[in-house]
Amino acid sequence: MSDSRVQGAASGRGSGGRRRAWSELLAGRVRRQERSPGRGQELQESAVLLLRSHLDWSHLLLEVEGPPHKKLCLGSWIDHDVPEACTHLSSSLIGSALRDHASLLGVPVAVLSSQMVASSIVRICEAEAEHAHRALLDSVQRKKLSSLIEIAQYLLAHSMFSRLSFCQELWKVQNSLLLEALWHLHVQNIVSLQELLESHADLQATVAWLFRNLRLLCEQIEASCQHTDIARAMLSDFVQMFVSNGFQKNSDLRRNVQPGQMPQVAVAVLERMLILALEALGAGLQEESPTHKAVSCWFSVFSIHTFCRTISTDSLKKFFSHTLTQILTYKPVLRVSDAVQMQREWSFARTHPLLTSVYRRLFVIVSPEELISHLQEVLETHEVNWQHVLSCVSTLVICLPEAQQLVNDWVARLLARAFESCDLDSMVTAFLVVRQAALEGPSVFLSYADWFQASFGSAKGYHGCSKKALVFLFKFLSDLVPFEAPRYMQVHILHPPLVPSKYRSLLTDYITLAKTRLADLKVSIENLGLYEDLSSARDVTESQPHSQAPQDVEKALLVFEHTGKIPVAVLEASIFRRPYYLSHFLPALLTPRVLPRVPDTRVAFIESLKRADKIPPSLYSTYRQACSAAEREKPEDAAPGMKVEPGHVEEPLELLTIALGELRAAMTDPVQYDVLSAQIAVISERVGSVLGLSEDRGSFEASKIQLSVLAPELEQQEQKVVDLLLTSFCQNLMAASSFAPPDRQGPWASRFVMTMCERTLLPAVLTRLCQLLHRQGPSLSASHVLGLAALAVHLGESRSALPEVHMGPPAPARGLSIPEFFNSLLTCGTAESSLLCLKFCTAAISYSLCKFSSQSRDVLYSCLSPGLIKKFQFMVFRLFSEARDPLSQEDTAGHPSKPWCLPSADWQQVALYLWKQRTFQELLKEEQFHLTYRNWLQLELEIQPEVDSLSDTERRDFHQWAIHEHFLPKPAAAGGCDGDLETACTVLVDVLMDFCQSSRSYDHSESSDLVLGGCTGNRDIFSRLQEMAVDLEQGPVAPYGHSSSRGHFLFGVFRRRLRALASGWDVATHLRRQRELLMCKRILLSLPPSVLVGSPQGEQPATPDCDEFFHLVNSELRNFCSHGGALTHDITVHFFRGLLNACSRSRDPSLTANLTLTTCQTECPIILTSALLWWPRLEPELHCRWKKCLQGPLPRELQRLREAQQFARSFLSPNTASPAPDPVWVSAAALHFAIQQVGKESVERELEKLDCQQEELLVFLFFFSLIGLLSSHLTPHVCQTSSAKAVNSLKALDICGKILGFLEKRKISWLVLFQLRETDASLGHILLRLAPDQYIRLLPFAFYSLLSYFDKDALLREDAFLHVAVDMYLKLICLFVDGDTSAVSIPASGIQELQGQGDPVGLLTKARLFLLQSIPQCPKKSFSNIAELLATGGDCDPEVITALLSRQQAMSDTDLYQEPHLF
Repeated sequence: MSDSRVQGAASGRGSGGRRRAWSELLAGRVRRQERSPGRGQELQESAVLLLRSHLDWSHLLLEVEGPPHKKLCLGSWIDHDVPEACTHLSSSLIGSALRDHASLLGVPVAVLSSQMVASSIVRICEAEAEHAHRALLDSVQRKKLSSLIEIAQYLLAHSMFSRLSFCQELWKVQNSLLLEALWHLHVQNIVSLQELLESHADLQATVAWLFRNLRLLCEQIEASCQHTDIARAMLSDFVQMFVSNGFQKNSDLRRNVQPGQMPQVAVAVLERMLILALEALGAGLQEESPTHKAVSCWFSVFSIHTFCRTISTDSLKKFFSHTLTQILTYKPVLRVSDAVQMQREWSFARTHPLLTSVYRRLFVIVSPEELISHLQEVLETHEVNWQHVLSCVSTLVICLPEAQQLVNDWVARLLARAFESCDLDSMVTAFLVVRQAALEGPSVFLSYADWFQASFGSAKGYHGCSKKALVFLFKFLSDLVPFEAPRYMQVHILHPPLVPSKYRSLLTDYITLAKTRLADLKVSIENLGLYEDLSSARDVTESQPHSQAPQDVEKALLVFEHTGKIPVAVLEASIFRRPYYLSHFLPALLTPRVLPRVPDTRVAFIESLKRADKIPPSLYSTYRQACSAAEREKPEDAAPGMKVEPGHVEEPLELLTIALGELRAAMTDPVQYDVLSAQIAVISERVGSVLGLSEDRGSFEASKIQLSVLAPELEQQEQKVVDLLLTSFCQNLMAASSFAPPDRQGPWASRFVMTMCERTLLPAVLTRLCQLLHRQGPSLSASHVLGLAALAVHLGESRSALPEVHMGPPAPARGLSIPEFFNSLLTCGTAESSLLCLKFCTAAISYSLCKFSSQSRDVLYSCLSPGLIKKFQFMVFRLFSEARDPLSQEDTAGHPSKPWCLPSADWQQVALYLWKQRTFQELLKEEQFHLTYRNWLQLELEIQPEVDSLSDTERRDFHQWAIHEHFLPKPAAAGGCDGDLETACTVLVDVLMDFCQSSRSYDHSESSDLVLGGCTGNRDIFSRLQEMAVDLEQGPVAPYGHSSSRGHFLFGVFRRRLRALASGWDVATHLRRQRELLMCKRILLSLPPSVLVGSPQGEQPATPDCDEFFHLVNSELRNFCSHGGALTHDITVHFFRGLLNACSRSRDPSLTANLTLTTCQTECPIILTSALLWWPRLEPELHCRWKKCLQGPLPRELQRLREAQQFARSFLSPNTASPAPDPVWVSAAALHFAIQQVGKESVERELEKLDCQQEELLVFLFFFSLIGLLSSHLTPHVCQTSSAKAVNSLKALDICGKILGFLEKRKISWLVLFQLRETDASLGHILLRLAPDQYIRLLPFAFYSLLSYFDKDALLREDAFLHVAVDMYLKLICLFVDGDTSAVSIPASGIQELQGQGDPVGLLTKARLFLLQSIPQCPKKSFSNIAELLATGGDCDPEVITALLSRQQAMSDTDLYQEPHLF
């Protein structure tokens, strides 16, 4: 039957329809093939290739023909136990079969066996379903692998195994491999780990694979106790291999000096594992959490036992030192000011135990001296994480006994260097290290007070060498004042540095400043306790002297009891600390009490003070009278010596409690209006009695209530009353609801709430609500939430009679109505707050729908805030996927009170019931309650992903549904986007920028997570923007002439927002615009670079669309995001990436690049100068990308930039400079940037070569040097001292003067640079686009800064000189009047050359004197346009204007009396 089926299948439906046998068909095919010579060889090769590509190596032996005993299955061999006696026989059979089959296939047996073993290993690893999340084998897998390894060993011993082929096959299926399998191959010498890792061509992929599996291994080691020995042996072997390869003797971590990539892989994996651990520590670890265990496991490898005798000591030291460096420099985001403020939180006891444990392990092999040296080196050469550095110092002094003296010596060296050269960095390091060590207590290090007194309290101190050192010390201490703890200022005041009398003012100025700061912090130096330890880390606050004084009294009594003498501290305080002594110490000592019959220690001490005249007579008399009164009034059972406490009558509060209880009893019938109203009136009266309210307390006189969300505080009595009222309202509401639904309970709730709306009471009620909802929300019970929600509804009912509420940040700055106030208290940022928000919104909406079901919609609208209903929609969509589907016709139509009666704990059921209710869905049809796309984005941005109730996957799915399925297709009238993806992106960018600049985006906690320019929020929303932007780019291309006219949507958003901002040069306006532009730049940098450079159009020439970006650069970025003639590196490199991307899509990439950069020369020249500034970092990437993607040499215009850079380097070299390449202004820019980066001496020597350069280069270079001069004033380095700023300004000024000298020497006109106009085709059009507008406005400052370099005689011969000089002077006056010259003033410094240079008044005086001296010497031609200039200049300087007019008139009169020249 099977034969017939085969024949039937083989028969065809030919023209004759005759059925032919299978043999006939084969014979015919053979005959046809024989007609083609060489066909057989070709078919054989194809067959071999096909078999090699698709053969299942694990079932290889099933296909081998031969005797029955040779039909072996490798899978069966591995899966079943085989006696040891048969092992060799079976291996030889497999080897024989492999040889036979390799011979049949025509492939090397070593290759075939390697592929077979690799395939079998993959099958073993994939046998477990969870293999992707594991690194270890189970026992069954381990047994199978052992059998397979025995076979591989046999094959390897008989030269039937190729390691290289085996490694290549393994890497093809690397994601299916388990780490333990590779480790066994290494241990059993099948293939070493080093050989295996070096065989992978992709270094980054190797590192990523190893990192992932090592992390899984660490997690599994601690997760289960089975096979722990194997796992730890694996981890030890891997770490040993990494250290031995990555930290070999004489190896350099910065480059691979050995063949192969193993050292780089080893270092990269170790660094990534360390970063993983540090990130986990930074995020906060819970004890016994999986992450905690994994980090602990990895840190355990830094044990000397891990490397026992396998790694050389030098390699181990290198590894430990490198690790310590990585820890100390990990995320250096904290500034020195942060370290000064927070270092007390980084002591040994407060540092995470895992971090201190790794410190201790790293300290084992490195000597203390080497540790100190390494610490110093890291601090001098790296940006450091101050928290890690200082916690390391704490661990050092705690764990190493000799560290105290070493740290002391280190600090001494730092201080010596600091005072020798006024080195601020050394000073900062010394003080931070000493304070950190002192935090660990006197048992391990000197107290800060003792150290400070020893270092600066004598004539031998570091500061005693000169006035300069004294100024440096007190300047440093003064700079610390705003940031340091009060304790340190108290030390500085009570143990001040020793200062010579003639410099005493320096000390008094500092003490005044420190005392002012202490007063601001409510800390009084006079109120410091007698026995307080100034070395402790605890600070004293204003309220503590009252608690410190009794402690001082007890210590003084103890000393007096032992010595019989008045303690010295008390005597000193009575003289030098009199305010504290009289105001705190004596009142604590003289507390009235029943005096004992036999005088005790306190009585004897008081009498001793009285005899020494240390107690004022009046105070002593009052004390004795109070003691006598206490004797008369003492209770019968009072013991002598007992203190008398004043009584406190709580009768009004008790009466209020009784009245509230009576109201609770009356709630059995909530409809009895008269009874309830009478009882509520009684409660109102009792409240007034408790709080002392006036009779007329019904209406509000104030127009607003001021609250603080971040720190809402109440007096104790007020809080007791408010808590009683709120508790009573919640209990009464629940009791009434058990008898009747809300709509049948009468108006008792409204009346009760009105009692809490009295003028003095309402602020306290709102403050307490703020505390409960904003701080304690997650801990509120269901009844509390229901009651507070109903309270919010009734307060909203009375909104017209209540004032607005003004709250501090992060709430809006405007006044809020009561419903809006509750809406602002409900946040959705975390899982807990989201749940509270859902509960509150559900309760409030349900209650209001039920309570006012029979009333008009206007009443309902007044009770509820639209924001509350929108938040409810947002939470339902977010938390319940079933709510995202359209509602069916079977909606619940029950009574609105049903949710109020459901079990209070089942909030999900209640919320979904409310959502499906027809009444609520009808409410949502109102426009004011629409949850728009913008509303959704605003709420979603507040979500904090790390504490979100949704997982990352769930949150992404929700975003995809909300954007693409819900809001994108939704009509614009309903809050959607009308299907327009560009509109969706535009709104998202707009909301994102608003959010990042609002107070809501700033976390006011200490663990603030700053992203995207200081804003916290749902970072995934930004990811959605990136995805949508890519989708938008990949969408259909509009016809030419349509999309290009509109430009990219992003620039439209930026342009609209920037136009809405005010323009001006005042600081506030400038900062607002700068903040907006920084946000614009960050968004641009996060999106693909093609946004900056659009794809070229199809026609020629192929020029990309950069107009929008060029406009943004010229109009905004040039002024706010540039370094004086160049943009920042990030935006520069982003543009060139976009350019290369556009070139890759162009028909002629070189032409596209050349045309774009040629356009930049005229339309956006600052792009080219930016490229020149960052060329050393930009060129490698440009060259690499062009070579990889586009082949061939760099385009001509990029080569021009390279040539300009080479010209600048050659100019500053000792060799003869070559001529400047075109365009000349580009070469001048490159030369200017090169000059800025060399020392002053080198500049002066090499500038002599300018004498041989062309005139145009000198003019452009002079302009750039002017910009450099202004930049040295406006944008000094952040860490520069005033002296360093002055030196830089002096260098820039000297460069300008040198270039000016060459211009004057060669009689080249340079005044045109101070008369630039946009309409100038040559200079003005380019140069005005190269510098920020502020620099152009400050050119008058630069002009007159060069007065000492002017060749006055040469200038007077210039026709335009007087016009330019007067114009610059008038503009300089305007700058001075507007206060703009303060930005370029130089603080006082000791540099003689700059005395008066940075003083605006001095510069203005010199300019005026120069003009008055020059005007009489100017020729007649110089006055041709002076009248027009004076007409626009006004009456800035009457004397100069008079001199000009007088000179002009005198020259005119001279012309009248001259005889005409007739012949």
